[in-house]
Amino acid sequence: MLFRKNITRSLVTALFTTILMSSEPAAASDGWTPTTDILSNAYTGKVYSPYARRGIPEKPLWGDSHLHTALSMDAGLFGNRLSPREAYRFARGEEVISSSGQAVRLSRPLDWLVVADHSDGMGFFGDIAAGKPELMAYEQSARWIKAFKEGGDAAVKASLDLITTFSNNKMDPEMFALYSPGSKPFKNLWEKVIDDAETFNDPGRFTAFIGFEWTSLIEGNNMHRVVIMRDGATRARQVVPFTMTAPQGSPDPRDLWKYLSNYEEKTGGEVLAIAHNGNLSNGIMFPLEAQWNGTKLDETYVTQRDKWEPLYETTQMKGDGEAHPFLSPDDEFADYETWDIANLDASVAKTNDMLAGEYAREALKRGMAIEASLGTNPYKFGLIGATDSHTSLATAEEDNFFGKHSGYEPSPGRMSHPFMETDKGKIVGWQMVASGLAAVWATDNSREAIFDAMQRKEVYGTTGPRMSVRMFGGWEFTDQDMNSRIPANAGYQKGVPMGGDLRVKPEGADAPNFMIYALRDPIGANLDRIQIVKGWLDADGTTHEKVYDIAWSDKREQDKNGKLPAVGNTVDAATASWTNTIGASELSTIWTDPDFDVKQKAFYYARVLEIPTPRWSTYDAFRFGIDLPEGAPVSTQERAYTSPIWYSPES
Repeated sequence: MLFRKNITRSLVTALFTTILMSSEPAAASDGWTPTTDILSNAYTGKVYSPYARRGIPEKPLWGDSHLHTALSMDAGLFGNRLSPREAYRFARGEEVISSSGQAVRLSRPLDWLVVADHSDGMGFFGDIAAGKPELMAYEQSARWIKAFKEGGDAAVKASLDLITTFSNNKMDPEMFALYSPGSKPFKNLWEKVIDDAETFNDPGRFTAFIGFEWTSLIEGNNMHRVVIMRDGATRARQVVPFTMTAPQGSPDPRDLWKYLSNYEEKTGGEVLAIAHNGNLSNGIMFPLEAQWNGTKLDETYVTQRDKWEPLYETTQMKGDGEAHPFLSPDDEFADYETWDIANLDASVAKTNDMLAGEYAREALKRGMAIEASLGTNPYKFGLIGATDSHTSLATAEEDNFFGKHSGYEPSPGRMSHPFMETDKGKIVGWQMVASGLAAVWATDNSREAIFDAMQRKEVYGTTGPRMSVRMFGGWEFTDQDMNSRIPANAGYQKGVPMGGDLRVKPEGADAPNFMIYALRDPIGANLDRIQIVKGWLDADGTTHEKVYDIAWSDKREQDKNGKLPAVGNTVDAATASWTNTIGASELSTIWTDPDFDVKQKAFYYARVLEIPTPRWSTYDAFRFGIDLPEGAPVSTQERAYTSPIWYSPES
């Protein structure tokens, strides 16, 4: 059923209620009496109250898994002066003063946060800014200290020079060893990171995870991972963060996975890693046959990556990483906030042959192909969003966007100022993306419950809005399951949630079906449509994909080619506003795969699109009374990406 009207209480449920509350047997007006089987199937709760003793996640918990504070070199260099303490206060809903002196507050508190400062060079920038005398003995640091004292353009150039030097692994090893694992500044700062997380962790109300970002760079190609610990201070203090800088660190993910394994063996705790969105990796984030250094993928690589990296950062400030129009030419929504100019430091221009190793959808397809040859799918990940903000402010809403760096906090000139520019390409300020957030279906707001939900991949990402999205896969879902208004009961009993593997196909079932429903952000925009993105592997090892529109608003009809007309656009650029006179507040459906082949491996995930709303650049133009820069879109269609559900043929 492609379009579903607003859902109302079903006749069976109404009759069921009447029978329970009446002292006399109820008689249907047409002479029909519901059977015992029909009534028992209409309600499947364990007790009378459908919300008691369920033991399932009741609502998504919203958070940011990737936020930087002044402790990160590339945050402090650009003016961030806010510590992790301010980051936690802001995330839990308090008003703070930004590094540029502006009052800022979230529309609603977050439920959880990971302060993920870079592990390399912990404490280095603070001492550079302070002009620490010991650093004057080294040419590099002496040069940077002098430039920061001069300020202005000299300080900006020094910041870029420092980042480029680090990106290309050219830091003076003796100098940088002062801020590496084993040094007193490094250990002291890690202790402070742990203390701050413990202070703000408030189980049941707000979760503060202990974590860091491992900053692997291969000649400017981004392979970063965020590391998140399930544990508290007792276990976290037994280790220090892993770095990419030799001799203690390494840029190879295989060595990071060894660190994670050693952490669990040493402490008895649990830990995971989330790969940074890969659009600045120049093709090396998701290798198909060999790593960047020529090392062939083998059983160790695929099993370890599958074990330690259950999630992928699909959307964030530096571009959306779900799909690319070159890879998905038939997907009209694939070209969303695309950054495809170059690698992280714009030292090497992007070419089309690199793209397949960078985007989530292609990685999900590659994973099935690798599994066919090596036995394990290394890219069987769930999808989330994160900000990767370096301002200490987890702002992902278009009307409240405080930029990537403190130098790009709200001001009349931030849209036109180059964000990144070399002879290989340029990213302008307006191309920063106000994205994204992670939603976790956890049973309670605690480190343990949220971490466990991440491990089982019952998560989804959005580009900023807090729309509620739920997806279940099974073989026997019915309209009655949806019309009950508590579809999660049937979802868990008869199928698996997002992030899971379809159960074995029962006798008589022709194709899997999926129960998907979405509710708009309560203070946000209406919904345009729900789509299913399917990828599959055919008999000769070739991967394919297809996007299906499965539920939509406003009674539109598909044309003869199956294309759905656009929902419309109510955005008024002059006032940076829109109306919810189009779209739907909720969408839902039971969808059965019309192209199912029992012999083909496949994955399915949902993409939910809002109606068009003003982009952050449009809010800037309105509030500062300036024109939009050339090329800047007036509106955007925010979206959510669920974790996939996988199908594997019986062996």
